[in-house]
Amino acid sequence: MKCYIYRSSKQDEMYLYLRERDQFDTVPAELLNRFGKAEWVMELDLASRSKLARENIDRVRAALQERGFYLQLPPQIEAHLDDGD
Repeated sequence: MKCYIYRSSKQDEMYLYLRERDQFDTVPAELLNRFGKAEWVMELDLASRSKLARENIDRVRAALQERGFYLQLPPQIEAHLDDGD
């Protein structure tokens, strides 16, 4: 399974993983507005990997299959969201 990764122009360390290159139609408009301009980063083959540096690879794969995208939040935002649970 390949995915295509884009960096947010509005938020440092925020990335959007897509199932298909340049296919943003599966991403909600509100999320795209907050994300800003999507800046191409790279193509990644998830089938040849067992883990990712900051994300749970199984969660990324599942989101790509179910929704067509996965949003990687910056560490400080992610930590803040975890504190509220």
